[in-house]
Amino acid sequence: MEKKTPAVKMRNITKRFGSILANDKCWLDIYRGEILALLGENGSGKTTLMNMLSGIYFPDEGEISIDGKPVVIRSPKDAFDLGIGMIHQHFKLVDVLTATENIVLGLDGKLDLKEAAKKIREICDTYGFEVDPDQKIYDMSVSQKQTVEIIKVLYRGADILILDEPTAVLTPQETDKLFAVLRNMRNDDKAIVIITHKMHEVEALSDRVAVLRHGQFIGDMLTKDTDAQEMTNMMVGRPVTLNIDRPEPKNPKPRIEVKGLTVRSMDGILKLDDVSFTANSGEILGIAGISGCGQKELLEAIAGLQPTEGGSITYIEDDGTREELLGKDPLSIAEMGVTLSFVPEDRLGMGLVGNMDLSDNMMLRSFRRGRGIFTDRRSPKKLAETVVQELEVNTPGVSTPVRRLSGGNVQKVLVGREISAAPTVLLTAYAVRGLDINSSYMIYDLINRQKAEGVAVIYVGEDLDVLLELADRILVLCGGKVSGIVPGRGATKRDVGMMMTKMGGNQANA
Repeated sequence: MEKKTPAVKMRNITKRFGSILANDKCWLDIYRGEILALLGENGSGKTTLMNMLSGIYFPDEGEISIDGKPVVIRSPKDAFDLGIGMIHQHFKLVDVLTATENIVLGLDGKLDLKEAAKKIREICDTYGFEVDPDQKIYDMSVSQKQTVEIIKVLYRGADILILDEPTAVLTPQETDKLFAVLRNMRNDDKAIVIITHKMHEVEALSDRVAVLRHGQFIGDMLTKDTDAQEMTNMMVGRPVTLNIDRPEPKNPKPRIEVKGLTVRSMDGILKLDDVSFTANSGEILGIAGISGCGQKELLEAIAGLQPTEGGSITYIEDDGTREELLGKDPLSIAEMGVTLSFVPEDRLGMGLVGNMDLSDNMMLRSFRRGRGIFTDRRSPKKLAETVVQELEVNTPGVSTPVRRLSGGNVQKVLVGREISAAPTVLLTAYAVRGLDINSSYMIYDLINRQKAEGVAVIYVGEDLDVLLELADRILVLCGGKVSGIVPGRGATKRDVGMMMTKMGGNQANA
């Protein structure tokens, strides 16, 4: 690469949160006309570093230069004034307002919404966005909301853009559209940084990669000169195996039979419409679908957490005895000897108690087994220590409150606890969402171990590449209906993606 002045130069950036050193003398260069992938394990300091560039945090030490001039960024407004905009994982939009109203919200001066809508259409035409300036946010798909967030920073004049996990909840087709837009922006001399854990996306989209490990800058290189294996080894600091095993199911038998399941939301919207399938023991059934297509309601209905309007969910014992689960509460289902382990989408909201330590969070699963007012505190502590060791949870100890852990480490604690419950059916939603590649492969290994032990695994995942490698069969949901069930071996990403976006596709009942 010819020597040119970086759009952003970060030197010796250090950030501490109490005793935790999030960034340790980090260096980073970001160039215009380039897409930079910022890589690292969970808790390596990627988002913290970008939050300092976008004005959310202020560094304890170090210097930032923009176009060769030293700057001080104390707020997101300072960052915007310097042409820096960050698109976060969780969108910051007002549902009842239109795209245009959200985009201009907070700007100074007299606002002309017609003029603003015209400027928005010009931005869309320039880069290939598809958005209706007059559409309300609550009527939009996840992909459209993300588009509004990106246009919002471009409208404010940003030419240095940071995207944190931009494809986490997009379909393959939506991801392709986003990548086309990002390439158009790069060709218009914008500087773009993406934080992602998906290696195939790094290879497909980025021009250069920079790697952080334990808060330190390890190195950067041109994407064309490296591969997923080398990048992962750099992130972890040792050679890592990147293969998902898919052993053939041994003696699979029907374990859960769902027939005609229909679920409506509190406000009367049909979430599941006449859904039928069978989940077998010793098999992984993958569930694919655009975010919000009924995956959450499906798992919650099986776990006894979701009221249903119609249909049946039958649990089948090894000896063929059948037991209807609908109408039973979650505790009754557990007392039947059926352990339905559920990793919810909202880790801290539904799965763990942030102010409790790791041991006490393990005890949430087992406290009913105590005698009278006494609970067994030793087993949860031992389990917490096992989970920390096996999943390499980055924590000072098992007495650390869960809220002090990074998102990825919270996820490891939750998944480890659920899997350790020795289930006969393991329901898992987004088990690796936001996890780095090394941690993700540990989770895949744990799930495969459950399959080998005869557990019926129902796996809801966002990454189609992983579903196609991990699952024995894939059930595709589209608008709350079953679009088809295809074998994991031999199914293509394109076919499953098509089935996710319109009913039908290649419906093969496998």
